[in-house]
Amino acid sequence: MHPLLTQILTQTTLKQKGGDQEKRYSDYVLASAYRKFRINTIRFVKDILLVTIGIFSAAFGLKGFLLANHFIDGGATGISLLVSELTQLPLYLLVPVVNIPFIILACHVMGRSFAIKTAIAIAGLSLVLASVSFPDVTDDNLLVAVFGGFFLGAGIGFAIRGGAVIDGTEVLAIYLGKKLGATIGDIIIVINVIIFSVAAWLLSVEIALYSMITYLAASKTLDFIVEGIEEYIGVTIVSSHCEEIRRMIVGTMGRGVTVYSGKRGHGKRGATREIDIIYTVITRLEVSKLNTEIEKIDPAAFVVMHSVKDTRGGMIKKRPLDHG
Repeated sequence: MHPLLTQILTQTTLKQKGGDQEKRYSDYVLASAYRKFRINTIRFVKDILLVTIGIFSAAFGLKGFLLANHFIDGGATGISLLVSELTQLPLYLLVPVVNIPFIILACHVMGRSFAIKTAIAIAGLSLVLASVSFPDVTDDNLLVAVFGGFFLGAGIGFAIRGGAVIDGTEVLAIYLGKKLGATIGDIIIVINVIIFSVAAWLLSVEIALYSMITYLAASKTLDFIVEGIEEYIGVTIVSSHCEEIRRMIVGTMGRGVTVYSGKRGHGKRGATREIDIIYTVITRLEVSKLNTEIEKIDPAAFVVMHSVKDTRGGMIKKRPLDHG
């Protein structure tokens, strides 16, 4: 390994002890540090790219479709659009203002790192809304509702894939779901029913109905972008580094795990050997983080994920997480 790269890794990835005392590392430790450094760098660049795509997609949906035709959406974005329509205040100011409470809540519910990422993403959306011009694509109400929702939902979905959100409603839903014992989906529906009811009263029933179409298009597109992942994800992990992964899930992710004793079969003869199998449940906002941490420990781990409609008990939201 190149000496300069070794120095960078030992300074940025490995935690040295003993002050200025020089410490030698084995080739295995250096190789492991390099792999973690490479994974973190790739993840960082990928997150920036996904969030940037999400910001521009959402901004295009808002300025190219919804704003010009006085439609709204659900969630915090819908509240911003509704207030902008009623007060004529610029949307680029209302988006960060409306999301401030959700960012503060995200710091307590999801962790400080996640809240910082979300704040930066929302600030980026506000900046694009203020400085970038988008053409008014169409005046047809149905096309505006469908494609405005499509681009807005795609933007929110890409941001989630990048480890942030540009609409804080899901953070509020996670928090209320923990407090009230309701599902996240039910809480989001209630929030949006309130928003659309206010829109029907203050604007018009027709605008509220078209806005519901916008919300449905955005919701379905968001689900498609995040590969149909539901609110909770059940994860089964088969790895020869079971104990390290278990400690990572409990310590880094803040999740509970169930460890099964099983047998692993492979090869033409189907030879089997004893192995521990890990099962845990996470939220869809944590999938990217979990995949990254597993790859650091065992890139060859066999991981199966499936949708979980709801959970009770356990460690789904016991304490704030570090989504660094």
